[in-house]
Amino acid sequence: MIWIERQRAFLDFTLSSLWRRKVRNLSLLMIYALIIFLLSSVIFFTHALRKEAESVLKDSPEMIVQRVVGGRHSLIPISYVEKIDQIRGTSSVRPRLWGYYFHPASKTNYTIMVPEEFSQPDDTVETGAGVLRTWGPLWKGKLYFKTHDGEAILLKAINTMGDETDLVSADLILMSESTFRKISGIPEGYANDLSVNIRNERESQTIMMKTVKALPDTRPILKKEIIRTYISLFDWRGGYVIVLLWGALLAFFIFAWDKATGLSAEEKTEIGILKGIGWDTSDVLMMKFWEGVVISLSAFFLGVIAAYVHVYFASATFFEHALKGWSILYPKFSLRPSVNPYQLAILFFLTVVPYTLLTIVPTWKVAITEPDLVMRH
Repeated sequence: MIWIERQRAFLDFTLSSLWRRKVRNLSLLMIYALIIFLLSSVIFFTHALRKEAESVLKDSPEMIVQRVVGGRHSLIPISYVEKIDQIRGTSSVRPRLWGYYFHPASKTNYTIMVPEEFSQPDDTVETGAGVLRTWGPLWKGKLYFKTHDGEAILLKAINTMGDETDLVSADLILMSESTFRKISGIPEGYANDLSVNIRNERESQTIMMKTVKALPDTRPILKKEIIRTYISLFDWRGGYVIVLLWGALLAFFIFAWDKATGLSAEEKTEIGILKGIGWDTSDVLMMKFWEGVVISLSAFFLGVIAAYVHVYFASATFFEHALKGWSILYPKFSLRPSVNPYQLAILFFLTVVPYTLLTIVPTWKVAITEPDLVMRH
């Protein structure tokens, strides 16, 4: 208990000492908190996007099979479905029809797709919220398309998908197979790729090898590889933003180093007085230690809390274009709060611990000097 009361006394004295130099310390605190805010925002946003991607891909097929011609993705014959379906361990194989449609009026590429079940008439489409937001004026609620041979068709937009699915459906247009083939020009008997569901996910690698052996011109892609690609993409974009912040980080470290290693005349005099009235060197170092802890911890919590609000309540306004991608059509969605304790711990040790330790070194040099010499200088 005596030790705790002693530390409380050190902390009270430290707070009063900081308040006497409040302008200088508040400026340092704000800059410190701003840097931590920027870094935390990137970490939170990147981690949240990774979690969203993993959630979206959770129900995707275990394997996608593409046909490769000349080293590039090509149309795959639907007859391949029967050969893959004969491989033991597969539960279902389905051809997928999807592609992109460029709309000149909005200068935007939209994703067009044939869903597994489409119960609407051929002259209707189901659209994501972002499509109607960016398409432009509609004629009687219909979208104007051009088929691959130049013919104009009007398709009625119905059953707009909600904002809650905007991450995956913002640019999505669902249509019937016959309409899709008219617009895309993909002939009957061919698909873009095949989706394969596997009974036991642990057998996916074996089934992939059997697929390549049965169909040498195919390239199977496992779900875990797709997830890993998305994670790498978001990690790369997060690193890209941190590199852009490197100048600000360097400026802060220079500022912090100058503040931590160069004591002002007022601070030296204060240390000399404390030594003169009987404080030990260890007491002075403990006081400076608490000073570093107060500033660095305050900045850390301010920065992290502000970043949390910025990412999960303000949709990461500062970084969304850099981390979501570069496009005319941006999805609107709310990120589910997701904090990685390991990343926060790394951020803590990279920002709080070094500064706290830096404050002790110059103080020790002054504290071991005779009080009268310190006060004369």
